[in-house]
Amino acid sequence: MTILPPNPDLDALRLELARLRAARGWTYNELADRSGLARRTVIEIEQGRTIGTLNTGHALAHALGTQFDELFGPLCRGHDLPEPSRN
Repeated sequence: MTILPPNPDLDALRLELARLRAARGWTYNELADRSGLARRTVIEIEQGRTIGTLNTGHALAHALGTQFDELFGPLCRGHDLPEPSRN
């Protein structure tokens, strides 16, 4: 039986990215330049239109000087973790 995870909390990711960017006083352009991403990509993620790719998230976390799980952990905030499988 497959148990699907709950939907990710995209608003939490959007808010966390905005918080980290604002804490540094960076504009969209500055985060884009520091991450090597297009400005449009940064805006799309921060406005909750997409979460991007694994590489995108990795670039953002490094640019922000934070751990990947700190940036993307909010996607699962409030979700119960599945029980470990017993094989």
